[in-house]
Amino acid sequence: MPPGSRAVVLRGFGDVDVLHVEDVERPVPGGGEVLVEVAAAGLNRADCLQRRGMYPAPPGAAAQIPGLEFAGTVVEVGPGARELGAGDRVMGIAGGGAMATHIAAHERMVCRVPDEVDLVDAAGLPEVFMTAYDALFWQAGLAMGETLVVHAVASGVGTAAVQLAARAGARAIGTSRSPDKLDRCRALGMAEGIAVDRDGGFADRVRELTGGRGADVVLDVVGGGYLEENVRALAPGGRLVVIGLMGGSSGNLPLGLLLNRRARVFGTVLRTRPLEEKASLTQAFAQHVVPLVADGRLTPVVDAVMPMDDIREAHRRMESNQNVGKIILRW
Repeated sequence: MPPGSRAVVLRGFGDVDVLHVEDVERPVPGGGEVLVEVAAAGLNRADCLQRRGMYPAPPGAAAQIPGLEFAGTVVEVGPGARELGAGDRVMGIAGGGAMATHIAAHERMVCRVPDEVDLVDAAGLPEVFMTAYDALFWQAGLAMGETLVVHAVASGVGTAAVQLAARAGARAIGTSRSPDKLDRCRALGMAEGIAVDRDGGFADRVRELTGGRGADVVLDVVGGGYLEENVRALAPGGRLVVIGLMGGSSGNLPLGLLLNRRARVFGTVLRTRPLEEKASLTQAFAQHVVPLVADGRLTPVVDAVMPMDDIREAHRRMESNQNVGKIILRW
């Protein structure tokens, strides 16, 4: 086993005590792949769900090593890889295995990190900005002048979505159960904030803020618990994009209202998509989003940077909903 190859390893499923940092076998890059020495990896809700046995890694991904996004330096190039070379600073998404000192990734699944961006900060970019970019523009067709509602706006995806919407000329309304988090998101371009109470009501306030019309797009990470209110909040021709199920996997869908509003409801996920689709999204991200990061118009919102050895504490922090933006683990 080559020295220095380490990773976060799941030894079973359950509470944070199943997480261990251990020596692992160093991956070998295959055809079209590069080997990346990882500087840091972003923590995502999916990692917490995987730890609990509720979100298994897709076929072909590392089953015991979590991690969906990373940033680091190319140290080896596999056969057939031509676009990157040793020494290139890169970031990317993965089906798993990102929380390791080394990861083998297809070169079309990574993109260069701008010189202006630190590698640790870059680790907080790929998953949330690609998810938000895909959901808002590729899936929902958010356009200039439209109104977007972003639930859990202080999350990593939420802070990315607000920034992307504002730069595209759309108006973003964010929701959160914490008024303090709403205040912090206004600086990112959020136009209005809604503090959601335990009853979960927000549709009336959305309609009030939009002159009775409603939102053109709702980006939802909550799921079932918000389904009926989401449809009530939509404008005619509105689109509800579900990207998470933190509030449950089922809910009441008011079909009459859905028909009357001529609205659409659909879900999307990145992790289980084919390589070709994820590669296309990565390249679009590199072309349309990364330049805005390089010149400062978009920024990774980093809540905390922690040593990888503190992985258990990082999971606790995320599950307690303390964070605003990304929690990043560094080697």
